[in-house]
Amino acid sequence: MNSIERRKYILDNLIKHKAPIKGTELAQLFNVTRQIIVQDIALLRAQGADIISTPQGYIIPFKKDNRIIKRIACKHEGYSPIREELQIMLDHGATIVDVIVEHPLYGEITSQLNITNKIDLDGFIENITKKKAEPLASLTDGIHIHTIEIANEKIFEDLKKALDEKGYLIKD
Repeated sequence: MNSIERRKYILDNLIKHKAPIKGTELAQLFNVTRQIIVQDIALLRAQGADIISTPQGYIIPFKKDNRIIKRIACKHEGYSPIREELQIMLDHGATIVDVIVEHPLYGEITSQLNITNKIDLDGFIENITKKKAEPLASLTDGIHIHTIEIANEKIFEDLKKALDEKGYLIKD
């Protein structure tokens, strides 16, 4: 299989699958290095494919019918509030698309999360604690923004209230 065929196969699989596919899995499938897959993904993006990289793997995001995209500003520090904050969002039916911080030197830094359920959340928390990685919000004294996908405005307001009750919400 040549590189053009491989990239077509990668794109077709990402379109078909709703779950992320790890770069290492793709590399094993094609008997190439992970770096080759990274290059393939970069070329597919350059051709206009909307592929994002998440901690769970590569995915093409899809918007569920009749859902709205919102951003919510939060603040907390340390590892323990991360799970609670994200679990509150999941409990309200939100998909946590990303986390954004405004760095004083580099500007806006965004990391794709694509957390849609408890399994995704558990995997994210396991990764961050196992690797002893600092959350992006540690760069901004705990201040961060999440892009979320949620069913409607009423549920979004309920979600903000729940975050506010825990002291995580930054109000306007």
